[in-house]
Amino acid sequence: MPVIVITGASAGIGRATAERFLAEGWQVALLARSAGKLAELAGDNPDALALECDVTDAAAVDAAFAATIARFGRVDVLFNNAGKAILGTLIDDLSVEDWRAMVDVNLTGMFLCARAAFRQMRRQAPMGGRIINNGSVSAHAPRPGSVAYTATKHAVTGLTKTLALDGRPFDIAAGQIDIGNVRTALADQIARGVTQADGRLMAEPIMELPEVASAVLHMASLPKGANIPFLSIMATNMPWLGRG
Repeated sequence: MPVIVITGASAGIGRATAERFLAEGWQVALLARSAGKLAELAGDNPDALALECDVTDAAAVDAAFAATIARFGRVDVLFNNAGKAILGTLIDDLSVEDWRAMVDVNLTGMFLCARAAFRQMRRQAPMGGRIINNGSVSAHAPRPGSVAYTATKHAVTGLTKTLALDGRPFDIAAGQIDIGNVRTALADQIARGVTQADGRLMAEPIMELPEVASAVLHMASLPKGANIPFLSIMATNMPWLGRG
């Protein structure tokens, strides 16, 4: 059975994706800081491995990947999903501490997990694998007051492109899924109303989590030699394409 590591697996997109992959017969390493939620998700399923892990901690990430290898023998896919958001804050109101916390999770955390996955994928036999980074439609166009979030998601795009290039000699594919307005706790405010580029406050359409999980599964299930470098999935009528 193929093996996937999913970060941020205790809630939202990560949890929905983990549930879908387990239902499809994958072996799944579940990484998050919430040990209790991971244990509840894994239950007594022998194909689920709950690993408490802070993705900003290099030693913790390396230990989680070592535990995955010890249990399942290899890593075929990493869904680099863990992230956080701070919206509605102008740059001069954003503290340096909040900026650094955002960069730590959304960028450094992705780097650390990609590094651990890449290291394993180019040394295992058979060699290779796939890294899927969770970007955002904000990697293309920002919301008002999203300087830290948008900057990190643009940086994730650079990480994805470089991984895709550097992975070629080792049969490591890299892609990015850019998601717009999916129903999670983080998106509650979007459904209630968020500021638009013209200053209006507007409630935006929301899509459901299973659609995102299906998209990640499709990217992960591609045969060797095929890759989706960038996939955007969004609520049909969200105003992203009209931002600005």
